[in-house]
Amino acid sequence: MARYTPQELIDFESEVAEIFNKGLIKSPVHLYDGNESQIFDVFEKVQDDDWVFCTWRSHYQCLLKGVPKEKVLADIVDGKSISLCYPEFNVYSSAIVTGSIPIATGVALDIKRKNQSNKVWCFVGDMASETGVFYENYKYAVNFDLPIIFVIEDNNKSVCTDTRKVWNSDNLYFDSNKNKIIYYQYQSKYPHAGAGKRVQF
Repeated sequence: MARYTPQELIDFESEVAEIFNKGLIKSPVHLYDGNESQIFDVFEKVQDDDWVFCTWRSHYQCLLKGVPKEKVLADIVDGKSISLCYPEFNVYSSAIVTGSIPIATGVALDIKRKNQSNKVWCFVGDMASETGVFYENYKYAVNFDLPIIFVIEDNNKSVCTDTRKVWNSDNLYFDSNKNKIIYYQYQSKYPHAGAGKRVQF
């Protein structure tokens, strides 16, 4: 795991927010805040040769996987915030909801077939964890005992809606730890997209 302090991660996102609010980033950004301790706990277990698959919110994962912060920031300013991919560091993200999940499962299957020792870490949001794509891939991963861990990051948002209101339930299916699941909740000072000042369409 790359060595950062929680404050360094927070400062990075604050810098991105400032640049975005000045209108210097022309594409959407999805910023982290409030989950620093939880994501540090996850990355204590991530090895250099492991694969990390992310959603459109992936700045922290890229930094913690070892991508130089100057490279991550330059790519964000260049409009790639929600599709950061660094094959040389085994980290991929997708702007498509659930887009990374089947790819992550496929990589885990390949690792098992080749009898390798590394594993896959697949980050998903709370609403994505309630989709059919997630259920099918999770079931396949469990039934075939694939070397994959799904990390569900629950900020109780689905774009600009409350996930639990959408499903009319106080509980989500994966709101407790299950086999091959790490689940945590967090609250962010940032909206779903953007940095709270500049409106982008």
